[in-house]
Amino acid sequence: MAPVRKTIARGEPVKVGVLGAGAWAEFAHLPGFRRDPRCQLVAIADPSVERAQAFATKFDIPHVYASHEELIARADIDLVDVCTPSATHFELSWAALSAGKHVLCEKPVAYDFTETRRAAELARAMGVKTKLGFTFRYSPAMQYMKELIAADYLGTPFIFNGYEQNSQWLDPTNPLRQVDHTADQSVIQVSSLEGYGAPIMDLAHLFMGSRFREVVGTMRNFIPERVVRATGTMMRMNIDDGDVFIGDFESGAFGSIQTSFVTVGNYPGLEARVYGSKGALICRLVEENGICESLKGATADQVEFRELEIPARFYPPGGSKQESWRSLFYANLISSFISEILDDGPGNEGNFEDGAHVQELINAVELSCRERRWVSIPLAR
Repeated sequence: MAPVRKTIARGEPVKVGVLGAGAWAEFAHLPGFRRDPRCQLVAIADPSVERAQAFATKFDIPHVYASHEELIARADIDLVDVCTPSATHFELSWAALSAGKHVLCEKPVAYDFTETRRAAELARAMGVKTKLGFTFRYSPAMQYMKELIAADYLGTPFIFNGYEQNSQWLDPTNPLRQVDHTADQSVIQVSSLEGYGAPIMDLAHLFMGSRFREVVGTMRNFIPERVVRATGTMMRMNIDDGDVFIGDFESGAFGSIQTSFVTVGNYPGLEARVYGSKGALICRLVEENGICESLKGATADQVEFRELEIPARFYPPGGSKQESWRSLFYANLISSFISEILDDGPGNEGNFEDGAHVQELINAVELSCRERRWVSIPLAR
């Protein structure tokens, strides 16, 4: 398939169309695009036209549509942002890629890693770039941690410990979203492992310099009865609301990852720890005491962990660790993608190919839990 994307003239903004007018679009995506002067919001689409119109008014978006087809058909749009319910991501991303648009998509692209890889292959064929909503790799603290690891602060990485957990659905009356309430309740269904696990799995791959090659894990349903947003009623939901797995990396290192949305703690509740031959780093992304992130380090000759100051260059204009994590981290994600598109070079981090590797890991942990065994990666296609 021949590339059909149009070239963006030097000095011209990247023109953006947004699919979805939900809370995450309002608090993260749209403020991120507004914050970067190198892009321009052109259109927004949502089946709830009234909500889309409200967002258009709030964020000065000139065009509103009820369908994704109308938005994607606009010849002037360079980048399509897929910020809709998870089950729609693959179809919408595929349509945008097929039209020669760069695509930013919230995770997951698809529940099956082979479909995510297929979308990545289409992007390459069309000559466009992709980015997944791996929000936390773009936090200033995580970006600095990445730089320190590249500068050999850790030496050889030995061990990764990752956590993403908070109290979001500890209260069973808080309406649960993004679940299939018609699924077979006699079998535990993946939920936290995918929704909360993906970002910390992405960071594990990023920081360890290699991917998991073998894993064993388990999932649990701690709160069986919940109110479900789709029905508005309390019902049995046999979902994974807590999980943990361990595994070996291709490099010979090993790691553990634990996720849950029924553990006491604040948003976003993510922590990444890496231990190496020369040092260790612990990054916490948790809104506590007026800040949203912190980074601590220790070295073999100074083993007590100390707070590390995050250089100002890692923050977007006007940003600080006192800002909401939603807008702060996403501003960096948007800036990264706009830079990649305008530079028109090979650089493209956190793309659909990275997403396929994360989804393959999710699929492997699910298989391990169901079959009660170690599972090797890559999985059979």
